[in-house]
Amino acid sequence: FPVDSQKFNNQPDSLFFNDGQRRIDFVLVYEDEDKKEFEKRYTFQRRKVSAFYLMVRGLELEASRSVLDDKVVFVKVHMPWEVLCTYAEVLHIKLPIQPNDLSQSSSPFSWLTKLCEPSKDVIQPEVDYFTAPFEKDRIDSFCVKDRAQFFAPDMRSRMAYYVLSRAYYEVRGDVKKFGINKLLDGGVYKAAFPLHDSRFNVKSTDVQCANERYRLYQEWAHPKNFYKTQPLDLIRKYYGEKIGIYFAWLGFYTYMLAGAAIVGLGCFIYGYQTQHTSTWSKEVCDPLIGGRIVMCPQCDKECTYWMLNSTCDSSKKLCIFDNFGTLVFAVFMSIWVTLFLEFWKRYQAELEYEWDTVQFLEQEEQPRPEYEAKCCHERINPITKVGTTSHVIGLHTWSRTLKVQRLRSDTPGQTSTPLLCALTEYENSLTLKMFLFQFVNYYSSCFYIAFFKGKLVGFPGKPVYWLGTYRNEECDPGGCLIELTTQLTVIMGGKAIWNNIQEVLFPWVKNLISRCCKRVRSEKVIPRWEQDFQLQAYGALGLFYEYLEMVIQFGFVTLFVASFPLAPLLAFLNNVVEIRVDAWKITTQFRRMVPEKAQDIGAWQPILQAVAILAVATNAMITAFTSDMIPRLVYYWSFSVFPYGDHPNHTMEGYINGSLSVFDIRNFSTESEPLTKPYWFQNITTCRYRDFRYPPGHPWEYQHNIYYWHVIAAKLAFIIVLEHVVYLTKFILCYMIPDVPLAVKEKIKREKYLTQVILHEANLKLVSKHLKPIVNILKEHEDKDSEIDLPF
Repeated sequence: FPVDSQKFNNQPDSLFFNDGQRRIDFVLVYEDEDKKEFEKRYTFQRRKVSAFYLMVRGLELEASRSVLDDKVVFVKVHMPWEVLCTYAEVLHIKLPIQPNDLSQSSSPFSWLTKLCEPSKDVIQPEVDYFTAPFEKDRIDSFCVKDRAQFFAPDMRSRMAYYVLSRAYYEVRGDVKKFGINKLLDGGVYKAAFPLHDSRFNVKSTDVQCANERYRLYQEWAHPKNFYKTQPLDLIRKYYGEKIGIYFAWLGFYTYMLAGAAIVGLGCFIYGYQTQHTSTWSKEVCDPLIGGRIVMCPQCDKECTYWMLNSTCDSSKKLCIFDNFGTLVFAVFMSIWVTLFLEFWKRYQAELEYEWDTVQFLEQEEQPRPEYEAKCCHERINPITKVGTTSHVIGLHTWSRTLKVQRLRSDTPGQTSTPLLCALTEYENSLTLKMFLFQFVNYYSSCFYIAFFKGKLVGFPGKPVYWLGTYRNEECDPGGCLIELTTQLTVIMGGKAIWNNIQEVLFPWVKNLISRCCKRVRSEKVIPRWEQDFQLQAYGALGLFYEYLEMVIQFGFVTLFVASFPLAPLLAFLNNVVEIRVDAWKITTQFRRMVPEKAQDIGAWQPILQAVAILAVATNAMITAFTSDMIPRLVYYWSFSVFPYGDHPNHTMEGYINGSLSVFDIRNFSTESEPLTKPYWFQNITTCRYRDFRYPPGHPWEYQHNIYYWHVIAAKLAFIIVLEHVVYLTKFILCYMIPDVPLAVKEKIKREKYLTQVILHEANLKLVSKHLKPIVNILKEHEDKDSEIDLPF
């Protein structure tokens, strides 16, 4: 390696080079393995070229061999002040220009939230500043109190990664290969990561260390903090906006679930209390009614006859979930999901302002290096009207002189604009495609039970066969709704618990095995970079799967809530644990990931909106077609009284008998007739099945009767009315609730105004500075008639 190796200085908490002055902004790791001579020389050459490129760019490198394994070498990367200023301008990083002088509004419930806030002795509130994109020419306009602290560690790491991701390692003719990710994939380097600032459970002894990781663990990642609010500003500062916005969304989602969980629990208690008073359930369990009704077999040959009262327990359980309270709750959840998405937009707008990402997409998002490498078509920048070849964006070797460096620093900011859409579209497309795949994977069983199972099954004498061979499956005796409820209970209860156990165990066990294999002489003092190297790498799709898990849960909470009102409660309890599990995992078991900017939750926002729209339709159809609520209502209001019924008043008495059709067992086909009969099946000529058909002997035997058509009409009317009412309510709420709070709009305008004023004053000072020599010359010759020799 083209850098001299330095011995470890026995300071395990140090975040600096051996000189104690230059901060470590990134770490590269490689290993001198036993390889063939050609392969070893090839790898060395790539490593040498990439290191030379970094040094040409102005980065400083220092190498140290591993304390535990002499073959492993750590290359520490430092970005000097001039390089930091250059890339801060290239990336349009916003930095403080003046303390925020706008008053902060307090919530009327702030006294309550203070009880759940992290300790201010451990996590102090951040000072709020107005910010502006950094420019070196106007550095005097920025609050530069200490050069060593002006650029935060997360900014330094992000700029270092920007350079590393564009570092050349091979040039063959017109083909240029570059990027730290390609070097990692090719085995040239084993790892590349920014450093954690301390151990998670022990304070650093370095006086220059902020101990942010330790503070996050003490007040956020530790399980004892399950009831506390999250220190989002510190999370964002340490891990970047992309991680911060995920935890902000997860926390807000969990907070909103609390209200839905309370209402859902109330509906469940209502159903539980009324299960014994349900008339139709009593008829099923009555030995004189349900005990005398013989039900037809539900499959060919192997199934046999059964008594209706054998489903007594199932019918009582069904009453808990199939009642008017659940219908009301389904409508409530349709409104709740709208409020959740609208209030999240407002909260997200506040975070965008506080975290300086309001104009992020227009200014700071840079194209992927992989895209730059493949794109070689010249196009006109719509803003600058300059033709650019995106293959060479930001990849020319810069001169070490400040003048040329300044010229090159402008180029990426100007030419990257045409590629921003490609970057955003790439991430959104990947998210959407993977979600659609997982959507089918997770929800297919629930959709099948809710909308296909037990539908279009025919009747016992003429069942429906798929492909002429497979008989369409019927619902369990208790009905399809109780099956759907059971499925959701298993998914949201057992599967969620197992997922959390896996998230804790897998990285912990992997790190344990790694430490056992590598720490041969544990009595040695291990430096900070080697401690981090022993942790797991946070994969490129790590955050995607965290989002996916929660969005899939959001789907279960909203799409099928008409069958399971306890879904929000289970989701709330799971998320309280999920927040701490995710926090513990990234704080203690993973290397520090490269801080990334993010304005919002990206493609997940439209996905959530699509799920919310779909949820209205699914819950309406579950209520109409999966539950028995509509047939019961039709019977109560129409068929229990004249002209269809014999009761003088509206009642549910006789519903069970009226909702079961009669079948003559002599009409069984040879393929469907049961092979065995129960011992009590004597002198019985008919059996009953769930449908609305005319009985045998009727001129239209086994055809759908008038009850069936009344039910179908009522179901369609219910779906149309419910959907229109809910969608209209959602539209009104979306219109009434602005996406950006008024206070945030005022702050944005105030910051823009201050930025313009301050930068304008800086321009005036700059012009005055350049004109001062001319003014002095004019003064010297104001009383003379001689020619004035101006300095230009």
